[in-house]
Amino acid sequence: MLPVHLSISQDIEDYLRFAESLCDKLADALASSDSLTARLRVEARNWKFKQFKAGPITAERELPRRFLTSGSALLRHSLSEAWHHFIRPAQLAGAVFFLDDLQNLSLASGDTGLIIRDQFQAFAIEGMNFSVCFSAKPDYFSAVRSFAEPAVRFYNKLILAPFTFDESSEYAKAVFEREDNVQFLAPWLYEKTLGHPYFLAFICRELLARGNNSPAKLWPEISAQLEREKFQSDLAQLSDKDIFLLRTLAAAEQDEFNPTPFAKQFQHEYFGRLTDRGLLIRSGRGRYKLYHPLFREFLRQTK
Repeated sequence: MLPVHLSISQDIEDYLRFAESLCDKLADALASSDSLTARLRVEARNWKFKQFKAGPITAERELPRRFLTSGSALLRHSLSEAWHHFIRPAQLAGAVFFLDDLQNLSLASGDTGLIIRDQFQAFAIEGMNFSVCFSAKPDYFSAVRSFAEPAVRFYNKLILAPFTFDESSEYAKAVFEREDNVQFLAPWLYEKTLGHPYFLAFICRELLARGNNSPAKLWPEISAQLEREKFQSDLAQLSDKDIFLLRTLAAAEQDEFNPTPFAKQFQHEYFGRLTDRGLLIRSGRGRYKLYHPLFREFLRQTK
């Protein structure tokens, strides 16, 4: 199966933009997959750059030009094309799309989960093996259950908590099954991630992509990539004052914070809003902290 990863930031404001981003990530995954021949990888890179144009979305292939003005139409056309031109010739079983922070895709209709369900069920009916796995806030389905019960039943729900050291080690062994130094890599990974599933998966993915080099030597590159793909998108939709509060908290010596000392500059609503966005977490009654030390380090090092 071909894994395709997309972190959904709040600047993806509609389903068409979501479909564009997903197709872009699919093309990147195809172009870098060892399962494809060199010729197919080159074709996948060319396919990516031919895929979209500004204005009415166009798809330029050997077929006559098609105007794809909705996200559903774009996904249906592009994934079907990828299936027949790349995935089946490479003898891949299919593709799994991993969507991080789906709650950030807030459609006016409020039924994102239902739309994605309908789209991927249609692929299955047509014989295309595409699966979807997404992360979201624990209460994601609470707002849609009343009008989208079929969407709720379609997904298997799993509460994802930080991994223990043993679980992180098992994950590392599964990823680096051919590596002899997993027993040394696992403690390094846990020290960096504290078992956070997203960061654990991200760092392992980047280590695999960069070959058999020392993780410590590769860390500056991986950290910069994490900043671009995750942390900058975390800040993209915040106000300057929201960001100033986060940087103020990151610069403090303590790990946990009570809003009271900040009340002159920041109303309590700032803490609530940043908690709703997942950038702060409540660690106790009236106590908050930044959601991960890696995010805190990013805030300290950037301005």
